[in-house]
Amino acid sequence: MLRVGVTGSGFMGRTHVEAARRLSTTEIVAVAGGSRAAGLAEDYGITCEEDTQALIARPDIDAVVISTPHHCHVDEALLAAEHGKHALVEKPLATSVADCDRLVEAFAQRQLTLAVGYHQRFRESNRTVRDLIQSGAIGPVRAIQMSALFDIEALRQDEGFGGGWDWWKDPRSIAHLMNSAPHNVDLCRWWLESEIQHVAASSGTYREENPNENTTMALLVFECGATATYWSSSVCPSPGFPGEDFRFRIMGDGGLIDANPFGEIRLGRDGDWELVYEQAHVAFDDSTAAFTSDSRMQAYSDQMQAWVDRIEGRQSEVGDAQDGRAGVVAVTGMLEASACQSVVHCQSPAGGRQGDDG
Repeated sequence: MLRVGVTGSGFMGRTHVEAARRLSTTEIVAVAGGSRAAGLAEDYGITCEEDTQALIARPDIDAVVISTPHHCHVDEALLAAEHGKHALVEKPLATSVADCDRLVEAFAQRQLTLAVGYHQRFRESNRTVRDLIQSGAIGPVRAIQMSALFDIEALRQDEGFGGGWDWWKDPRSIAHLMNSAPHNVDLCRWWLESEIQHVAASSGTYREENPNENTTMALLVFECGATATYWSSSVCPSPGFPGEDFRFRIMGDGGLIDANPFGEIRLGRDGDWELVYEQAHVAFDDSTAAFTSDSRMQAYSDQMQAWVDRIEGRQSEVGDAQDGRAGVVAVTGMLEASACQSVVHCQSPAGGRQGDDG
């Protein structure tokens, strides 16, 4: 059984504790970090360490899930490697490509598994989309239109999501784009089995005082020839656009896919639409519904089991270090493209992919 510690006690920290609780292959030992750590520990009958450093150093922990604010990821993950712990880092892997490369090297040198929290791969809805694309149901993919639109104020008002979200305005966290874009980028790479070649983007900050951008329009070109547009905003006024909090419209030579991973997946071809998958809708801004949603929690439990499988030398589809790096390359590329008003070439993965055994 893999003995796990969790850093971070907010919405994502609680999510990972609950995901591990549902498995017979993992044991949650302790949690640390954040103002709600003591309450989380009490709820699950586990130890609350005084800080994340103490948790990572515990000899009775084999692996660490890192779910603290973005800018904390690299230091906590490097410390985990120094102590010989495997790590599952919530996206983003880090906030710079250079820090991603430091992590890749640190874990590879010690033959430890470094995974990144791309749980969207494990949603049945997104797996349905992948199966459709890879079976040739719509032919070669030519274009993808993506949206990730929500209102951060709704999340701030729900204590289950973390109340004030002060880290959202911390420039070290590059909070909005680093929070939303990695999932979209990873799903496209995973569906298409293709890397991003270059990006162009325009970013801005609206409706609030925030040193970080909160709205971005981007264009991504993949090595396979497909093109994707990405519209993301954390200040989309209420009531928002129904079904656009996480949406993909995919065009191939032989058909279309309209994908709302939190709702319906529809296949369009031969002049008609077919409903191929449907899950009960979970409100994006309702933390209680999120924790009681089997479709959501199953994805996190499946991701954790895939991480365990990778640690134990079995193949799995858990996002690895290079997948995490690719997301950061894309996000930093968008920000650079916006600042320079130019197209940015995306770097290829450094040093090859992390093997299944490391």
